[in-house]
Amino acid sequence: MKDLTDGKRLLPVNPLNAGLPSGEATTDRISGIRLSLVYLPLHSAISDAKVLAGRQKPLTEIAFLFCEIKTEQGYEGIGYSYSKRAGGPGQYKHACEIADSAIGEDPNDIGRLWEKLVWAGASVGRSGLSTQAIAAFDIALWDLKARRAELPLAKLLGAHRDSVRCYNTSGGYLSMSIDEVKERITMALEQGIGAIKLKVGQPDPMIDLKRIAAVREHIGENVPLAIDANQQWDRTTALRFGRIAEQFNLTWIEEPLDAYDYEGHAALARDLATPIATGEMLTSVAEHYELIRHDSVDFIQPDAPRVGGITPFLKICALAEHKKLKLAPHYCMEIHLHLTAAYGSEPWVEHFEWSEAMFEDRLEVNEGRMIVPNRPGLGLTLSEQMRAWTSEHVVFGRF
Repeated sequence: MKDLTDGKRLLPVNPLNAGLPSGEATTDRISGIRLSLVYLPLHSAISDAKVLAGRQKPLTEIAFLFCEIKTEQGYEGIGYSYSKRAGGPGQYKHACEIADSAIGEDPNDIGRLWEKLVWAGASVGRSGLSTQAIAAFDIALWDLKARRAELPLAKLLGAHRDSVRCYNTSGGYLSMSIDEVKERITMALEQGIGAIKLKVGQPDPMIDLKRIAAVREHIGENVPLAIDANQQWDRTTALRFGRIAEQFNLTWIEEPLDAYDYEGHAALARDLATPIATGEMLTSVAEHYELIRHDSVDFIQPDAPRVGGITPFLKICALAEHKKLKLAPHYCMEIHLHLTAAYGSEPWVEHFEWSEAMFEDRLEVNEGRMIVPNRPGLGLTLSEQMRAWTSEHVVFGRF
């Protein structure tokens, strides 16, 4: 029998040592990494309840951190993270600080590489901006692995379905008049999108109720409708509003309370007939575990770039599936389509057309469902427009 060690002494495995080199089973090495900071301009400024409450300014652009990874054997992967209003340059700078740690590593060792990258910058924490920067690397590595296998990422993970129910949010912001909201809803439904989410959280809740009633009348009783308060209510307002809104047969009420109010969300989930959804603003597996442990949600809404990538997202899914929770990730349909397709129970994916210009490829929507593309990996090719919107970029290794 061939000596696979070639006479070398193997180091003992220590799961706490994230810096161990790739072992003898290594089949490839990361040769180069390109990081890009890209600003996506929106056609018009948009506002939700956070803006009306004076907590944030209107959203005019989105900062993206793109990570492109190449290997010695010629495989490539693309991943991205993002930030709204603030944090984009910080993500980019942190990614630049830790990128060298991945050069020369086996790209197949995704879990170990996540640990190595997070510990390379652990002095700024293991959640938030630091792990959002790592998400771009992690997603690129999963994309690369699926491309190497010549499989769509959903199939690599083990798909339960080849299409996922989808709903549109980008036409329901508070900065839009109710007539504009109706017009955009009609366009979305005509495109084949199957459900609508409407922003709420006005200083005067009666305005919200009138808008919900108008939208429900516009779309009819059979189109699923959800609302999103963006964390702007207190417990009393959320309970009173939720009870009045039960007449509209809502699919869920999203972020009625502060993202970290696990007990308050649990009380609403217990007391209201309408399901409760939250999780998009949380940035770690541990924070999502608190939602799950407190029975705070019916729909859990992790965001893969915000929690640190696909690796931690899958851990959240395992916890959620064990508790029989429903899944409806936030934003990033290009990534979340594959991840929701691999979830056990029927999920939702959020449709935003904003990022389409970044890619040469388009996702197909038909009869209320988004179709998993049959292209390898995430099925994405970066566009020339993405390059034109690039503010900064840097290359590590040989790219």
